[in-house]
Amino acid sequence: MSDPIHVLAMSGLSSFLIGVITYVGPLLCVLVLWRRYSCKPTALSVAVGGGWFLLGVLVSIVPGLELLWWIALALWAGLMVIDLLVLLRMAPLSVERVLPGRFAINQEAEITLKLINASRLPLRLRVYDGLPEVAEAQGLPWLGKVDARAYAEISYNGLFRKRGEWQVDAAHIEHSGALGFWSRQIRAGEVQSTRVYPNYEPVIQFSLLAMENKPEQMGIVMKDRAGMSKEFHQLRDYQLGDTLSSVDWKASSKKLQLISREFQEQRDQTLILAVDCGRRMRAMDGDIPQFDHCLNAMLLLAYVALKQGDKVGILNFGGEDRWLAPVKGIHSMTAILNHLYDYQTTTAPSDYAEAAERLLMRQQRRSMVVFLSNVRGEDGADLIDPLRQVRMKHVTLLANLREAEVMQRLDEEVRGLDDALAVGATQLYLDERAALLKQLEQHGIIALDETAQELPIALSNAYLMMRDAV
Repeated sequence: MSDPIHVLAMSGLSSFLIGVITYVGPLLCVLVLWRRYSCKPTALSVAVGGGWFLLGVLVSIVPGLELLWWIALALWAGLMVIDLLVLLRMAPLSVERVLPGRFAINQEAEITLKLINASRLPLRLRVYDGLPEVAEAQGLPWLGKVDARAYAEISYNGLFRKRGEWQVDAAHIEHSGALGFWSRQIRAGEVQSTRVYPNYEPVIQFSLLAMENKPEQMGIVMKDRAGMSKEFHQLRDYQLGDTLSSVDWKASSKKLQLISREFQEQRDQTLILAVDCGRRMRAMDGDIPQFDHCLNAMLLLAYVALKQGDKVGILNFGGEDRWLAPVKGIHSMTAILNHLYDYQTTTAPSDYAEAAERLLMRQQRRSMVVFLSNVRGEDGADLIDPLRQVRMKHVTLLANLREAEVMQRLDEEVRGLDDALAVGATQLYLDERAALLKQLEQHGIIALDETAQELPIALSNAYLMMRDAV
């Protein structure tokens, strides 16, 4: 007669082994499939597995249903295996991505994905694209179906938060098997590189308005003063008040009416943009740093200058030593964009003396020089002397970016001593900076103090006024 304790122990061991085989075994298989093939059970598999588990509980309570439990297990396992094999043997899905020619920071642009299904079965897909962490996708993930041996095109809007050159990795795609028990995650498509430039939307707006001869709608006052220089602009009909010296007698004789020559301001001047890449420009102003607001203003100013026939050069300070020699012509906007797109701020201080020295060494001809920075009252000793040196040879302007957050603080309601102290400190900060800018003006240096939203137009108008002083 067997020992009852021994019999009980053997029975418990058998139950444990059965449990390991029937429950733990499948879990181990799932882990292996996930690591090797990126396959995992779907919600349908989990639901069927839950039903099978409840059936097992019922079998333990109601004797005689063991066979039904084993049949259910065999059927479920068979379907799972068939679905898995079909999923692994499917023809690979391919993806073709179409990126826009370039991105502008904080501006949405359309990206298109072509999903090509080469298998003989339709696929249900969940699609994410491989954008870098500095980008956002509006309209993803995409859920849909691609028929057998067919393709689907999807479009979504991509938005980049930082400038520079970025890599777009292969798309992340999840698709299920024919029976829906398994899903597989794959990567499809090529790795592509794209460039994110400063925001050139104001340039496009100005260009469109200029084609309609309405740049003043942006607030930019274009000045053409007939007869003030000796650079020929165009022929036009004689108007009352034109001097006889402006009449083109040869053209008049051909048309049998008086034709006047129209002149415009002298062209072929040089504008140098010196942008601060120091640590102060890293402060956020809205969704992007102050530095990016300066770059956006520089693009519009560069376009206006090139449109006027002037040359544009770029110098940076407070970071790496980079220099773009003056270029001319509207086509040069491409060179300017490619030069500026990967400019980044550093943790270095803004060294105005070094900037002045480098500028005077590289630009000998009298020019217009625009410094873009964020100066404060305590910068007087380090700022005034270098800019005075530049002013002795060039027409000089300092464009100071005023923080919107500081201005908003002045408008806040004062409810206590702490608020009063904060408002007082803010006003003192602004007064010290205003005093510094006034000192610069006394030395013949033009000074602007504008918010990020007002800077592009104010800077362009200031440039047009500077041209008279060159």
